[in-house]
Amino acid sequence: MSLQTHPSPATTNGPTHLSAAAWRETRARRVRGGICAGLASLCVLLAGASQGFAQSADKPRAATPPEVVQPEPVVTEHETTLDGRVLRYRATAGYLTLPTEQGKPRAHVFHIAYTLLDDGKSGAPSPTTRPVTFAFNGGPGSSSVWLHMGAMGPVRVGGLDEEGMQLAPPYHCRENPHTWLPFTDLVFIDPVSTGYSRAAEGESPSQFHGLEEDLRAVAEFIRLWTTRSGRWGSPKYLVGESYGTTRAAGLSLMLLNDHGMALNGIVLVSPVIEFGSIRFHEGNDRPFVGIFPSYALTAGYHKRLPAASQTRFDTDFDGFRREAERFASEELAPALAAGDRLDEAKRKQIIATHARLTGLPEEFVARANLRVTLDAFAKRLMLDDRRTVGRLDSRYVGMDADQIRAGYEHDPSYSAIVPPYTASLYQHLRENLGYTSDLPYEILTGRVHPWSYQGEQNRYANLATRLRDAMHRSPTLRVLVACGYYDLATPYFAAEGVAAQMALDPSVRKNMAFTYYKSGHMMYVRDVDLEKLTRDARAFYESR
Repeated sequence: MSLQTHPSPATTNGPTHLSAAAWRETRARRVRGGICAGLASLCVLLAGASQGFAQSADKPRAATPPEVVQPEPVVTEHETTLDGRVLRYRATAGYLTLPTEQGKPRAHVFHIAYTLLDDGKSGAPSPTTRPVTFAFNGGPGSSSVWLHMGAMGPVRVGGLDEEGMQLAPPYHCRENPHTWLPFTDLVFIDPVSTGYSRAAEGESPSQFHGLEEDLRAVAEFIRLWTTRSGRWGSPKYLVGESYGTTRAAGLSLMLLNDHGMALNGIVLVSPVIEFGSIRFHEGNDRPFVGIFPSYALTAGYHKRLPAASQTRFDTDFDGFRREAERFASEELAPALAAGDRLDEAKRKQIIATHARLTGLPEEFVARANLRVTLDAFAKRLMLDDRRTVGRLDSRYVGMDADQIRAGYEHDPSYSAIVPPYTASLYQHLRENLGYTSDLPYEILTGRVHPWSYQGEQNRYANLATRLRDAMHRSPTLRVLVACGYYDLATPYFAAEGVAAQMALDPSVRKNMAFTYYKSGHMMYVRDVDLEKLTRDARAFYESR
């Protein structure tokens, strides 16, 4: 695979491009040529270019109010060779401004779009058949860098080995031979306060920091982008990861009800669409059942099981996994529900099986009253070696200075991937896309907190019901769920349990499919699973 960058011709959604350097010089001349002070401030905020207002010497015109001026994106064209075919595509990096009812800016949403110009086989694709995919990550507070640079975009993060483990810096982005661009155009969205996206001047960022507020803003972005890009006739998809799956589930119904936009498909990567399935709160036993098989698989991966169980894991992964799933649903769940009514002999049996399948000491399981939280498991599994396991991906191993605290000091799987993704993203923006800004690109920010769940108080947020309603109202909508076996943040078995309780009509239940990977929350950090995810996604898109 080879990647080449070309200057972009003039387009209706961006300036003429001779080169990134020429564009920057043009922008500088415009600023020097007379942009008013207020607009100059807006340009600094947006890191974009806004044209100065022309004044006629004979008949002066009223200047366009700066609050309705759209910053211009940076547009470039590229070539990449994939499987012997040369693909040409356009990259557009910039802002789309969300307006108030009065036409003033509410927020400036940064996004990067990749649209195929030539597939190297049949020429330019038709917008009526070419899918477009809107992708975002979660948090709340996460930019779209993970799906963009990790899985779907034409350029991929560097600095990780084939298993996704961190290498020594410096880090450089690289070509992605498994990009989704051959089968869909891509629009990566950074919700307000993430990436380069910001609330407009005079607008409070908190108005975007909540379940419903976020849904309305992202839905409005999708509507505006689709309208301005002339893509209402295209097949439309959403891809969300983690809290991004919460957003995708909510958008499935909001886009349909508020904007009349029916989706063709949704890909849920490491889903959490019903929060009661993952919250370790007293009185809520569901997470202990949903996470148990992932505990068992993690113990097997790190060789922490008793001899017989370890042999079973090593020689029959799926058989061992099914045994852990059966124990979780048929023995652990009833035992937790029984509470102190559980017969003592049965309790000892449950403790022994729990320990045998997770590698934890029986005394530890007993003292936890069968309820081993994620933090406790991550700390205790490899405590004898003074090591912890990761939350996002339990294949990763960390080191804590404090060996007696209840939980780990940091998530080693998150710590390992942030530096490579950050460096690769900045490099791609400036060197490949010609986009420059001195704003910090908020990879995963705490600025969105407190996050409002207004309307969901005194209960767990449940977007599964909205996804169900969308699938019932639009029965051709299909859903692909991608889960990592070593994901302790949003465990695969918990996701299966939520799907089983959605009360989907049998006629549409068949439209939801699961696919699995021997890695974690970001399964695409592992090369073989990146390839599999792309293959699974392509089959999903092409089966429409």
